Amino acid sequence: MPQHQRATLAVLSAKILRKSGELRRALPNALVRNELAKLVRTMNSYYSNLIEGHKTLPRDIDRALRHDFSKSRSEQRNQILSVAHIETEMAMRERLSKEPDLDPFSEKFLSWLHKEFYSRLPESEWITTSLSGQTYPLNPGELRGYNVDVGQHTPPDHSALPEFLETFRTFYKGKQILATEQLIAAAAAHHRLAWIHPFGDGNGRVTRLHSQAAMIRSEVDCEGLWTLSRGLARNRKTYYQQLALADRTRQSDIDGRSNLSDSSLAEFCVFFLTTILDQIEFMLELLDPKALNNRVEQYVRFQISELSAQTRNRIVSLLHALLHEGELGRGSVQSIFGLKASSSRELIQICFAQNLIHSPTPKGPLRLSFNADVLESYFPRLFTDLPVE
Repeated sequence: MPQHQRATLAVLSAKILRKSGELRRALPNALVRNELAKLVRTMNSYYSNLIEGHKTLPRDIDRALRHDFSKSRSEQRNQILSVAHIETEMAMRERLSKEPDLDPFSEKFLSWLHKEFYSRLPESEWITTSLSGQTYPLNPGELRGYNVDVGQHTPPDHSALPEFLETFRTFYKGKQILATEQLIAAAAAHHRLAWIHPFGDGNGRVTRLHSQAAMIRSEVDCEGLWTLSRGLARNRKTYYQQLALADRTRQSDIDGRSNLSDSSLAEFCVFFLTTILDQIEFMLELLDPKALNNRVEQYVRFQISELSAQTRNRIVSLLHALLHEGELGRGSVQSIFGLKASSSRELIQICFAQNLIHSPTPKGPLRLSFNADVLESYFPRLFTDLPVE
């Protein structure tokens, strides 16, 4: 845990806890939160891919989730990576929910994350190549059995990985981590896990997923309504610079007690927590009820202008009702607008055709659809077209 900048880190932690509570309350309906969380998982995979140097368009991720893959081998590979990330996050959330005593800092959990991700990839991806061009096998969920260099950093010898990971677990899960310092611990653990570099490949993805698990345990994840990866991808160069600086050895007698620089670790933790706060505040702004209602209305009025004004007005009213209620029975549409049964069915079919709503079953209740068609209008700047370096 960094000793420098304790006051700054404490203030950031308090702000994050307060803002995460505001974000949870921004969407009162659990069904609407769940639908938006699906979109955020897509966003999480999109930005995680960008951090790793792969770009997959949101529409292509949507297609891949429906098992519709591109014929281009490079695009198909990126789609597979995205789907693997989404499914791994879903599995992680389910497991954390069902196992309240599960320790996310344990080697067992980290290896499970790695296995969950790579087991969803074809075996052709189960290799890693060193900077010198040497190829090594990669077994999902297994610690690396060889030494590597990561830029200017040389991670621990592979034979020492179990000991390093046990120290990682006992420290960051230990009693010395106060409840008020869990977010600082999550930030420091993000760097330390990246520094240990326990796997042959996939360390970045596992480290970000682990940080997400720590956010869930700290109750600031807001049921998946924001993603760390968006903030890290938007500041990718700074992210890697801060990680590298935190790898530095101690610069003086007042720079901590371990062999690594305490002040540099503190700088990374400030960057990390500032990124979290920025992403929560960004989502809070997007989910302002009045502004969101206005954006939904603007989409209907200007993007599907071929419909009559009366039909568009009814669609807007229906979508606003779904934002508030979460779901509506099909029969209630008829009573809301005072329509005949045939006219009500026609309105519902128009909404389905425009990809504005969906239903869990063929005759089930109606729910809002947050998909690639509407996301730029409903949630501008959610997906930013960042360059791949």
